[in-house]
Amino acid sequence: SLGHDDVRRLIKAKGLKTIPAIMQELEWKTSCGCAKCRPALNYYLVCDWPDQYADDYQSRFINERVHANIQKDGTYSVVPRMWGGVTSAGELRAIADVVDKFGIPTVKVTGGQRIDMLGIRKEDLPAVWADLGKAGFVSGHAYAKGLRTVKTCVGSDWCRFGTQDSTGLGIRIEKFMWGSWTPAKVKMAVSGCPRNCAEATCKDVGVVCVDSGYEIHFAGAAGLDIKGTEVLGLVKTEDEALEVIVALVQMYREQARYLERIYKWAKRVGAAEIKKQILDDVEKRRAYFERFVFSQKFAQVDPWSERVSGKDKHEFRPLASVGFAEAAE
Repeated sequence: SLGHDDVRRLIKAKGLKTIPAIMQELEWKTSCGCAKCRPALNYYLVCDWPDQYADDYQSRFINERVHANIQKDGTYSVVPRMWGGVTSAGELRAIADVVDKFGIPTVKVTGGQRIDMLGIRKEDLPAVWADLGKAGFVSGHAYAKGLRTVKTCVGSDWCRFGTQDSTGLGIRIEKFMWGSWTPAKVKMAVSGCPRNCAEATCKDVGVVCVDSGYEIHFAGAAGLDIKGTEVLGLVKTEDEALEVIVALVQMYREQARYLERIYKWAKRVGAAEIKKQILDDVEKRRAYFERFVFSQKFAQVDPWSERVSGKDKHEFRPLASVGFAEAAE
């Protein structure tokens, strides 16, 4: 039977651009696939053919279908994006107004420097998003196999020890990369000095700012597995840091298996090979970067505003109440 790597290779080699085409050409054993293979195939097609493949709504799990995280009681949580963890009085007032208007029972600050509103009814999601959108918010993709957060410290703007503008770089990275789909969730951080207040050394991708530039880290973990990052290398400018990070993530997007976190992918392919392709081979790095930029033309669309405009509106309709006539005695 074919593994993930074989399927990814054959999708490109044979120019397969739909799930049915893959299943027919590769002689799939089940006619419509299953809950494991369909999300994987959908991701591979989104990654490989960003300008040609239409994302298959039915091949996504519930959280990615409704762009919110389902909770144990069947309600949902909503996390708007806060670039680099920075907010304002106006944004906070808008969130407070939404909480009051919809009677949202719990509001919590997250570990990724954002605000989570929990206990929202499914049918209220589009209206909640509409009000948040008026305040300038977009989806934080807290539910996605994609870029989640770019955590930052205050850096050289405020801190006595900050060596670089870590907040500014974090915001720049997040605004450049939001909306991108990846094999598994991606969390990033930028710390303004080696004291590492943003905890960059346990993230999928991290930056530790130093006097001489930007130390790029990758392949950390702080969940079921605990693992410090590996150092990819040191670059001198923000532009170089952005290019290296984007190229690294694009290499991961193109080569990893669905649901494989960066640290597991890096262990499988080898840190030396990643460094060779991303740091040593400038042409290859630039090619990865440019492919990511191209894919963002199609990915960087706010899913909340789309659904406020009516996309997938059937998903948010409450179930009809069905009454039963009383039986005659």
